[in-house]
Formats: sequence, C-alpha cells, structure tokens
Amino acid sequence: MRTIVAMAALLCANLINAQAFNGKGDTKLQIGATVQDGGTGIVATTDFGLADNLSFGFSASYMLSADDILGQEADFGDRADVKARLNANIGNIFGIGDQFDVYPGLDLGLRNFGGHLGFRYFFSDGFGLYTEGGIPIATYKSNPEGFDKYNNQFVWQIGVSFNF
Repeated sequence: MRTIVAMAALLCANLINAQAFNGKGDTKLQIGATVQDGGTGIVATTDFGLADNLSFGFSASYMLSADDILGQEADFGDRADVKARLNANIGNIFGIGDQFDVYPGLDLGLRNFGGHLGFRYFFSDGFGLYTEGGIPIATYKSNPEGFDKYNNQFVWQIGVSFNF
C-alpha cells in the first residue's frame, strides 16, 4: 500500500512541475497526424523560445493518403509542404496552469501564408499531447485548383509533444 501511495505522490509531483512553455531557450518537437479534405498524413514541427511568450520554428508535412484528382495520383511535390512559423505562447497569460499552453501563430510555407491555433498539455517535463488547426490566409495562386488545394485548406493535427 505504501508503494502505491508513494508512486501516486511521485506522479502527482511530476505533473505539477511540468511546464508547457518556458520562454527563451525552450525547445519543443511535435510529431503528429494531419487530417484534411482529400487525405491524411504526418507532420513534424519544432519550436524554439525567443522570449517569455514568443517562439519560432519549422514544420514539415507529408500526405500519406491523397485522393486522386481527375484520375491522376498526387506526386511527392503535391503531398509535401514545409513552413517557417512564429507563435505567441499565451497559456501563462490566461493562468490556466503551467502544464497547458495555447499558441496562436503565423506560418510562411512553400504554398501559402497562413495561421494556426494550437494547444499543448504536458504530463511531465518531457512529454505531452498537442492539437493544432491551421488555415491559409493568402495563397500563392489566386485560384488553387487540383492538387494545389491539398496544401491550401483547413488542416487539423493531433500528436505528441516533446520538451527538450
């Protein structure tokens, strides 16, 4: 019984000390799944803390399953996207707990200029879950057609987050 109580206390202490964003010098890696109209894929993002509530990073995504359009299969260039991102990490401003971070942001990619809104929750100092939704604000083509629509629409992500 003492062992169970000790383990529970250790777990609770570990949860209390977890911080979602530590400010300047903080580094995050996220790996997840993407879901959008026409396909699903994988994504990896990284964020580096610049200041108390500001981070920048990069994102790379690849659609694993992409619907054919007019009988044609999407090639690698149609499925892949790379973005630079800037986040405002505002979880601490709302006072919702050190383990939780809310981060609206902007991204500049190979296909568009867009925005995203994400949420992270850390169970420990190094491991957590995240979800993020992104939309294009301005596309590089005035009327994206065919495979160009794949990277110019609402995208939802869910996955794991690591704190380094």
